[in-house]
Amino acid sequence: METMKIGRATLTWLNGGVTHLDGGAMFGVVPRALWSRKYPVNEKNQIELRTDPILLQIDGQNLLIDSGIGEDKLTEKEKRNFGVLEDSNIEKSLEELGFTNKDIDTVLMTHLHFDHACGLTAWDEDELVPAYPNAKIYTSETEWNEMRNPNMRSKNTYWEANWKPVESLVHTFVSSIEVLPGLRMVHTSGHSDGHAIIIFEDGEETFIHMADIMPTHAHQNVLWALAYDDFPVTSVHEKKKWMDYGYSREAWYVFYHDAQYRAMKFDQKGEVIDQLSRIAHAYE
Repeated sequence: METMKIGRATLTWLNGGVTHLDGGAMFGVVPRALWSRKYPVNEKNQIELRTDPILLQIDGQNLLIDSGIGEDKLTEKEKRNFGVLEDSNIEKSLEELGFTNKDIDTVLMTHLHFDHACGLTAWDEDELVPAYPNAKIYTSETEWNEMRNPNMRSKNTYWEANWKPVESLVHTFVSSIEVLPGLRMVHTSGHSDGHAIIIFEDGEETFIHMADIMPTHAHQNVLWALAYDDFPVTSVHEKKKWMDYGYSREAWYVFYHDAQYRAMKFDQKGEVIDQLSRIAHAYE
């Protein structure tokens, strides 16, 4: 597991599983000849996308950023369609760090699409129960409302199995919320109507988790929006806003989906000045 410290925060990437999605969909209108220079693609035109939650430890609190694709939550057809080669194994990751699921205090959900939210619930024999029974789950009010009342398009990614068992644990916010001193969630819309990003600032140290408006390092270009985005123009404007913000602070950008890098740090011109690579594991 990769780990790093940014100010008071310690970040550790857990094994949340993997998907392989169409590269064209992940880069929208950008030609393959351009995006394939920045991110590897297989013979099926798929790109590897991790779904690895970040364990965030601040001031004695254990927080998760998103929750992975869970264990035994997808049908064989869904696994085939989404290129899922491994389920989450977060319990083992936490065990290696000396924790259990009960030690998680807070889960920060950037949005509630299946590849981020399946890990919120887990099987207890034939019943789905909260995977983190002692945790508060934060998400935007807009996202929570759509999760429970999806439209004809979003019902394919907002699943009752991922929200019904945790309903009593969910806390929502409208525009932003400070979860801990220096740690806030901000509603951006864009990828989904309720999409949020996460920002941590401690003195001169900053990290920004852009979630799915910048899912990999290859999406740094502000104009490279996903075909999956509900509001791509909003994604572009929000990405520009928060990239400018981060560049001015030489912030780290941390990733949930990137199969190559866990984090990248940019200078005030947007040039890479530091990075944390992802280590491939034996099961791969």
